[in-house]
Amino acid sequence: MPAEKKPMRYAHPDGYTGVCYCESGRFIVTAGSDGDVRIWESLDDDDPKSINMGEKVYSVALKNGMLVTTVSNNIVQVHSFPEGTPDGILTRFTAEANHVVFNNSGTQVAAGSSDFMVKIIDISDNSQQKTFRGHSGPVLSVAFDPENASSSCDGSVFVWKIADQTRVINWLLLNKHNDVSLTSSICRLDWQPKTGMLLAIPVDQTVKLYERETWQNSFDLSDNSITKPINIVSWSPCGRYLAAGSADGSMVVWNVTTKECVERLQHEKAFKISAMAWHPKGGKIAYTDCEGNLGLLEDILVDSGNKKPTSSAAPSFDELFDEDDNDLLTKDAQDHVNLSQSSPTRQPLMDDDEDDGDSVALIEDQTDDGDQAVSVPTVPEPVRYLGPVPTPQQKPFQPCSTPSHLMHRFMMWNSVGIIRCYNDVQDNAIDVEFHDTSVHHAMHLSNVLNHTMADLSQEAVLLACEKSDELPSTLQCIHFSSTDANKEWMMVMPKGENIQAVCLGKGWAAVSTDAQIIRIFSIGGVQKEIFSLAGPVVSMTGHGQQLLVSHHRGIGFDGDQCLGIQLMEFGKSKQILQGVALPITRKSYLTWQGFSAEGTPAFSDSEGTVQMMNRALGNTWVPVCNIRDHCKGKSDHYWIIGIHENPQQLRCIPCKGSRFPPTLPRPAVAILPFKLPYCQIDSEKGQMEEHFWRSVLFHKHFDYLEASGYEIDEAAKGQALKEQQELLMKMFALSCKLEREFRCEELSAFMTQNVLSLAIKYASRSKRLNLAQRLSYVAQEKAAELMNVQEVEEDLRAGMSAGYSNFFVMSAATFSTSAGSHARNANILDNMSKVSKKSTGIGNQSTNKPGSLVLKPLAPKRKAKQVLKPIKLSLKFMFSFSCWIIIAHHLMARNCKIQFVIKLYVFRKRPKTGYQLWLEDNRSAILTDNPDLEEQEIIKEGMNRFRVLTSEERMEPYLCKFSSIDLYLRELMKFLDKHGKQMQKHTSLYSLQNEGNL
Repeated sequence: MPAEKKPMRYAHPDGYTGVCYCESGRFIVTAGSDGDVRIWESLDDDDPKSINMGEKVYSVALKNGMLVTTVSNNIVQVHSFPEGTPDGILTRFTAEANHVVFNNSGTQVAAGSSDFMVKIIDISDNSQQKTFRGHSGPVLSVAFDPENASSSCDGSVFVWKIADQTRVINWLLLNKHNDVSLTSSICRLDWQPKTGMLLAIPVDQTVKLYERETWQNSFDLSDNSITKPINIVSWSPCGRYLAAGSADGSMVVWNVTTKECVERLQHEKAFKISAMAWHPKGGKIAYTDCEGNLGLLEDILVDSGNKKPTSSAAPSFDELFDEDDNDLLTKDAQDHVNLSQSSPTRQPLMDDDEDDGDSVALIEDQTDDGDQAVSVPTVPEPVRYLGPVPTPQQKPFQPCSTPSHLMHRFMMWNSVGIIRCYNDVQDNAIDVEFHDTSVHHAMHLSNVLNHTMADLSQEAVLLACEKSDELPSTLQCIHFSSTDANKEWMMVMPKGENIQAVCLGKGWAAVSTDAQIIRIFSIGGVQKEIFSLAGPVVSMTGHGQQLLVSHHRGIGFDGDQCLGIQLMEFGKSKQILQGVALPITRKSYLTWQGFSAEGTPAFSDSEGTVQMMNRALGNTWVPVCNIRDHCKGKSDHYWIIGIHENPQQLRCIPCKGSRFPPTLPRPAVAILPFKLPYCQIDSEKGQMEEHFWRSVLFHKHFDYLEASGYEIDEAAKGQALKEQQELLMKMFALSCKLEREFRCEELSAFMTQNVLSLAIKYASRSKRLNLAQRLSYVAQEKAAELMNVQEVEEDLRAGMSAGYSNFFVMSAATFSTSAGSHARNANILDNMSKVSKKSTGIGNQSTNKPGSLVLKPLAPKRKAKQVLKPIKLSLKFMFSFSCWIIIAHHLMARNCKIQFVIKLYVFRKRPKTGYQLWLEDNRSAILTDNPDLEEQEIIKEGMNRFRVLTSEERMEPYLCKFSSIDLYLRELMKFLDKHGKQMQKHTSLYSLQNEGNL
C-alpha cells in the first residue's frame, strides 16, 4: 500500500526550512528564514508555539530537551524545549553556521560554517570545543555519529577522527562553489543509526553508500523519478530504509538490504525539498520545501512486515541457530521491541546504553542478511496512567519588551517612549527615545553592566542587570526629572540575590528578586518597604501609586500555568488583590500585563485573550478582546504596547510570522477595537448589549479616579452616560417591538430619570399602558431614593464652614448629672476631635496625655436626688442612623432626657440655594411639559412653580424629622435587638465614631 501524503501547509516564509521530531514523536519542530522556531503538535495544529531565535535560522537540532539552532548572527545557541527559554550561546563563527547536529548521547553538537571550519562543542561546558580545519570552502553539512563526517562547497567529503582531530579520509564527490547560495544541493549526508556501518552521501541524482572501516563505495541507490540533484538523505530509526529528497520535489524511500525503491512520491508543486525527518517510531516522514511549507508522509512501509518470507527462509535460519538459541533470539528481539515502544521519558535512558544498542543492531543486521527470516510480532503495550503531567513554570519577563537573547531588541515600549538595546560585535549600548521631546531629549547609554531589564516613566529611566561571575545584580536609575547635578544612582543587590523584574511608578521604583522579595525605592534612591511574594515572580508593572505583580502560586498541570496576581495601592497603603488566581486561558501563559492609561489593570495571554479588571464587580476580570481574531495569518501575532479606555483603543504592533517585532525598520503601531464575548453577537440585540456593557466597563475609571481625588473630565463622563442611555432606549424600543414587557421593565432599572420619562412616553404611544403604569411606579421609587440622598437647604448648611473636624455640632449642649459627679466639658462631642486619628484601638487611648480626652465606659450607678434636665440636640449628621442610636443610648445611660431633631447633611463642593436644588430635580419635568423652552425660559418657569410651593413642600425632600419620643424608642428597640451585646459592653464614643462613619 503506498504511503499517504498529507496536504502541505504554510510554516515559514520562503527560504531554507528545517524540520525535526522531538524524541517522543509528539511534536514536529520547524525553523525558517523568519528567525522563528515553531513547535507543532500535528500537521493540523492551527496555533503552533513560536519561539523567536534571531533574524534567520539556518539549521535546527533537538535532543534531550535541548533545542540548538544556528542563526544569522554567526552563533550556535541552545534553548530549553518546549519552553523555548534561552540557555546560552554554545559557540560563534566568523560566518554563517550552515548546519548543526547532535551526537547519539546528546552531550555534544557539531556545527559547520561558511568560514570553512567545523566545531564540536560540549553541551554542558561550551569552553570544551574542538575545531576541525581542512575544507577549502563553506561547510554544507555535518553528520555526527559515531564518526564525524562533513561535506563542503569545495566538492569534498571529509571523515574526521574526533579523538585526535585528524582526517581519516576524504572524497572529491561534489561540485565546487564559493557560496552556499550557489550550490545545487546542500548535501545533507547521514550515518546509519546505531552501528554507523554505512555513510550515505547524496551525489547528483544518486546516493552513494560507503562502508565503515574500509571506506569503500559499497553500492549506489537511484531512481528514474529523480531528475535533479538530491538535496538530503535520512535513515529510518531501524536503519533498514533510507529516504531522499531532491531539488525537483521527488521523495524516494529505498530498502537498503534489497536496494529496491519501496516508496516513490512527488511534491505537489515540484518545489525543492529542504529537509526530511523520520518519526522516532518510524512509519512517518515530516518534510519541508524551499517555500517554507510543511508536509507529512504517513503509513510508510505499513505492509512491509507482511511481505517478509517465512517458510522459504526458515530452514536457512535454523541451520545457523538451534531451537534453543532461536527462542533466546526471539526473546531478545521482543525486548528490543518493547524498549522501542516505551514511554518517551524512559527512551533516552535506553539510548544512552551504547553497548546494548550495538548488540541489538548487530543481530538485526544478521537477520537482514538472512532475508528477514523471522518476523517479530508486535505486542501492544498496556496502557498505563502516569497521572497529570506537570507544566514547566513560566520564566520572568518584562512587559512591552522583546526577549533578552536578541542582539537588537526593545527593552521597553510604552506611552512615554522607547528603550532599545544593541548588543553586537561593534557596540553594546542602550538608546532611550521619548515620544514627547518636551519630557526629555533622547539619550545614548553605554551598556557596561549588560542590562537586560528596563522601564521608563515621566520621571526616570530604570535599568537592571542579572548577576554574573564578576558582578552582582545591580539596579541603575537615571532620574532625569531631578534638579540635582548628579541624576543617577545605583543599588547593588545582596549577595546571591538576582533581579528578575523591575517597574516604575509615580515617585517610586520596585524590583523583584529570585529570593521572592519585592524591594521598594523612592525615585531619588531611598530604600523603603520590602515584602515577600507567595511564589516566584512572573512579571511586575506600576502605574501612579499602583503596583501589579504576577507570580506562581504552585505547579500547573496538563499545560496550564498556576499564576496569582497581587495589586497594591501605596497611596492608600492597602492591598486590593491578595494573590488571587489569575484567570488566563487554558494551556496558555502570560504574555503581557500592565495598566490602561487611566489606571485599570489588564493582562493578555498566549492565546490572544486580553482581560481587564472590573472594579465595580468585586475586582473581577473581564475578557475585552481576542487579538487572534485580528491576525491575518496563523503565524501572525500582535505585540501589545498599551491600552486606552477613553477612547477605547488597544495599541499593538503587528508581527508578521513572529511574536515580536524587529527593531529596524521601526514598526508601525496598529489600533485594535475591543469586543466583549457576548452571546448572539451577530444579532441586533446582542450587539447593543455588548456595546452598552462595554461602555459601562470602560467608563468605570471615572468613578475610581474621582474617588482617588483626581480631577476628571466631566464632559467626557457626561458623553459616556448619554451614550449608555441612548443604547438603553434602543434596547427598550427593540424589546417593545418584540413584546417583551418584562425585559423593558428590567432595562428601566439602568435608566436615569429623564430617560425613564422618555421610556414611559414611548410605552404610552406604543399603546402599552400596563407597561407605562409599571414604569411610572419605577420612576416614583427612583425619585424617592434620590430625595433620601439630597442635601438640605442652604440655611441648614450654613454652619458647615465652621470646621470639618467636628462631626457633630450641638446648638444647646448643656446637661447636668448628679451633684457628686465631676465637671465635664460643655461640648462632649467636640472632645472627639481631640483624639489622635492615628489611634487604632481602645488600648491606644489608655495613656493620659495633657489636653487629651480618655473615654471610658460608664456604668450607671444610683444617685440620690438626681435632677433630670432636658437636653435639646441639633446634630449635623454624618454617621449612619444606627450609630446615632448608639450615641443617643450613651446619653440616656447618663440619665439625660433627650428631645432631638436629626438633620441629614451631605457635603458639597459649592453651596447651592434651595431654588437651585429644586430646579435640578424638576428640570426634566419642566422640559417634558415645555420641550421648546430655552435656558432662560426654563429658569423663569421654574421660579414661577417654586413660588407657589409652601415652605413645608420646599423643605420636605431634604429634612427628616424625628420629633416623637415614641418613634425614637421604636427605632432604639430595633437597634438593641441587633446590637444588644455591643450595647452591653458600653463601647466608647471614639470606637463608635469609627464604626458609624460613612
